[in-house]
Amino acid sequence: MCGIVGYFGFRRADRVLISALKRLEYRGYDSWGIAVKTPDNELKVYKKTGAIGDVSEFRLCDGCIGIGHTRWATHGKPSDVNAHPHTDCEGKIAVVHNGIISNFQRLREKLESEGHKFRSETDTEVIPHLIEKHCSNMNFEEAVMEALKELEGSYAFVALKGDEDKLVACRCKSPLILGVGDGEYFFASDIPAILEYTNRVVYLEDGDTVIVDSSGFRVIGSEGEIRDVKVEAVPWSLSEAEKGGYEHFMLKEIHENPKVIEDTLAEYVKEDEVELDAKFAVGVSDIVFVSCGTSYHASLVGKYVIEKLAGIPVRVEYASEFNYHDTPLTRTLVVGITQSGETADTIEALRKAKRYGARTLAITNVLGSSVTRIVDHVLYTRAGPEISVCATKTFIAQLMVLYLMGVKLSTMPRSEVREFLDSLRLLPVKVREILDSEDGIREIAEKFADYSNMIYIGRGIGYPIAMEGALKMKEISYIHAEGYPAGELKHGPFALLGKDMPVVACVVRDNTYDIMLSNVKEVKARDSPVIAVADEEDTEVHKFVDVVLRIPAVESILTPVTYSVALQLLAYYVARTRGCEIDKPRHLAKSVTVE
Repeated sequence: MCGIVGYFGFRRADRVLISALKRLEYRGYDSWGIAVKTPDNELKVYKKTGAIGDVSEFRLCDGCIGIGHTRWATHGKPSDVNAHPHTDCEGKIAVVHNGIISNFQRLREKLESEGHKFRSETDTEVIPHLIEKHCSNMNFEEAVMEALKELEGSYAFVALKGDEDKLVACRCKSPLILGVGDGEYFFASDIPAILEYTNRVVYLEDGDTVIVDSSGFRVIGSEGEIRDVKVEAVPWSLSEAEKGGYEHFMLKEIHENPKVIEDTLAEYVKEDEVELDAKFAVGVSDIVFVSCGTSYHASLVGKYVIEKLAGIPVRVEYASEFNYHDTPLTRTLVVGITQSGETADTIEALRKAKRYGARTLAITNVLGSSVTRIVDHVLYTRAGPEISVCATKTFIAQLMVLYLMGVKLSTMPRSEVREFLDSLRLLPVKVREILDSEDGIREIAEKFADYSNMIYIGRGIGYPIAMEGALKMKEISYIHAEGYPAGELKHGPFALLGKDMPVVACVVRDNTYDIMLSNVKEVKARDSPVIAVADEEDTEVHKFVDVVLRIPAVESILTPVTYSVALQLLAYYVARTRGCEIDKPRHLAKSVTVE
């Protein structure tokens, strides 16, 4: 996820762009850049790695048309060369881009064969080269729309040409808005970027192309028609808009889960094929996951998924404990899952695994992070930057990569692969249904917010769901919550049950269902209030519990996605009711860089 802006007006563009980018820095903070059209019809480009600087660092020109970008690296490591804007061969066309051009490699190879010279490792750079190619026999805006016909994936971009007094922007499955001022226009991937200048916006639709010039703006729809659009007033203050109107970043990021799922599938699935390089698994006899916290719970789901789909033995270790084991690992794949790529315990566990002869793989959200430099192979999650300390959308992204890894390592017939991928493609719809019902989850949360302790239980794939749900609850509400396999309650935790100990039961309709209902009955017999998380087609569970948190029905193997989103919302609304600091809970950090 990246932040893009564009400006056309009467102010100095460089100052507007940098001010706007600073309000989008949560969308990407490994590099940034701007391009401004000079009065002499040239492009001046300034870009660099690191946090967004100040306009006083440099002086581009007094131009009033420009584009800017703050990057969250996806293709190519963070560097000055890979930073946006990207230009064509002669530096006459510049583009800033958010999203993924899924067919960029094929386009790049074709363009290189035609004589185009590329400078970066990014997918974005194909866009200005395509526009340049088509500008040879058509005008700028026509060339942009012709280039669109060749692009696949999800993207939003703004293009600028040095000898044209206009901006051309396009949206396809990535956010982009048009801001309308008095004699000036703005493009941005999120509203906070432009609220300093205007609160009037046009919400663009997928397939829209927008041309801004001295005569105003035109919106061209996906069929080539001029669209009559509505300019709407944004009712937010600037401080509210930085969170997109959400009260907390955590809630905003929970609501980004459907997009995270879509982006992951767009990155790794082409038609009915999982395009994930599985050479990391050639010749391995078993897999060991090493991880911490939320990533540990993702690993537990990964164990279940890979053993079920691929039949490969898997074990899961806390990275901090793995470091004290001494075991040869000559035919073992050791997989480290770390959101930040900087988790000290996980990095040390992977180093140790390499010393003991293992092949190593990292699953991480941060391109160029420390873990990527020590392992043999890397799989990137596509969650974008996560601001809230509490992991939500990055956990869902990890699960999606693990599902695709399980499919890639399996020997499933092609027909079954297609069916499974179709089920994955339905998940964004299912998750949106949960988000649409969050008022009901909030009401449940308010009833249970005064308790001091909670127990979460599950069986089979429901157990890591319970573990992760409990972690979310304790992280942000400061309620003491523990996750257990439901069968373990009788071996000690039964002593804690009673009217002051609510139990959250993750009830999955699979081969654990009947015994899980028996466990729920045992809990109710000890007077504990019970919240059941169960799918909408479960007709039995309501008979034995106090409250049912209903979830759209999915295959049991996919319940970690849907159930976890619901439990994220439950934890959020409990913490909100208790008045807790949600985005930055006490004593916790987003990236744990000490052992």
